[in-house]
This record gives sequence, C-alpha cells and structure tokens, in this order.
Amino acid sequence: MDLNIAGVVGVGKSSLTKLLEDDGYQIFKEPVFDNPLLDKFYYDKQRYAFILQIFFLNKRFEMCKEATQTKDSVMDRSIVEDTIFAKMLRDSGDMSPYEYQVYKELFDNMIEHVTPPKLMVYLRISPEEALRRIRKRGRQFEVDNDKKYWYDLNQNYDNFFHEYKWSELLTIEVDNLDFVNNKKDEEVIKQKIYDRLYKHL
Repeated sequence: MDLNIAGVVGVGKSSLTKLLEDDGYQIFKEPVFDNPLLDKFYYDKQRYAFILQIFFLNKRFEMCKEATQTKDSVMDRSIVEDTIFAKMLRDSGDMSPYEYQVYKELFDNMIEHVTPPKLMVYLRISPEEALRRIRKRGRQFEVDNDKKYWYDLNQNYDNFFHEYKWSELLTIEVDNLDFVNNKKDEEVIKQKIYDRLYKHL
C-alpha cells in the first residue's frame, strides 16, 4: 500500500483521503459507519471494548490485504493505530488484562503478514482543536464522551508516533490548516505528502 493517514478522532483523516481520491488514489475507508458496535461501545465500554477492538482489527487486516494488491492505495487509519485504543481500554479497566493479552497476541500474529505503507502520514492536532472539530461534526456518541478521554487519546497518539518505526513517517501539524475549505491549505498538505512519498523516485 502507498499511504496510511493517521490521527486522532476529528483530525480530518477521512476528509484528506477524499481529497487524495480526487487525485486518483484508491481509498480504503475506516469501518465506522457500517459498524453496529460503535454506538453500543460508547455507552457500555466494559461490555463491548474487546469485541469492538477485534471487529476493527479483523476489518483492517482484511483491508490491508486488499490494499497491498492495489496500486495507489490510501488507508483511512492504519492497523497499527488500533493498538493505541486497545492499550487505553486496558489502562482504563474497560478491557481486562487477559482480553488485552489475547488481542495483542492476535495483532502480533496478523502484523507479520501486513506490508507496511510506503509512507505513514500522522496528522497532529492539539486536543482543543480536535474537540472543536468533534463538536462541529456532531456525532452524538463522540460529543457525549468524557472530555478527558480526548486529551488522553491525543497524548497516547503523540507517545505512539514518537516511538514509531514500522515505516517512513511524515508528521504534519494541522491546527492551522483547513484543507477541506481552503484550496491553498489543500495544496500545502498534498505537496508535503507527495514530496515525501516520491522523493526516492
């Protein structure tokens, strides 16, 4: 696969992948809207945490296999990001240590069969700006979530990508980029990605 677009909830991953689709890329969308477990999870995390993470892991593994066989492919959120959410669920007590162990062993087995992307793009955002965007788009199960969760998620993402070594990484600060409504910002972010992606050609 060519690109993975990574970042916290509300950062603009799906919007960016749509812009790349306009340039001819094949998009593999995050399995959110066809996920019957997500609403249930936000209102009963202990009951649905493990099964939700297994659902995401399985779906993303399936997409990774297909993306590897697809030219000019872009994945909206990567399979490795799932481990961030699983770790947070374990730390919060919503996933038991045994469930986390089972999840992690399954992930470790799967990742051996996944080809890393040519480039991982981490869209980095402040938790305040991420919260503003989450409220703006108005998905109720996200808006109702504890504010502290979004700050913790942001910190866990920063920690994860500080140690990231699976593939080449490009970090882009997006607090002041409105690449959805501003054509200049769209060109700026695309140029950053394409410059890094094709620098070896």
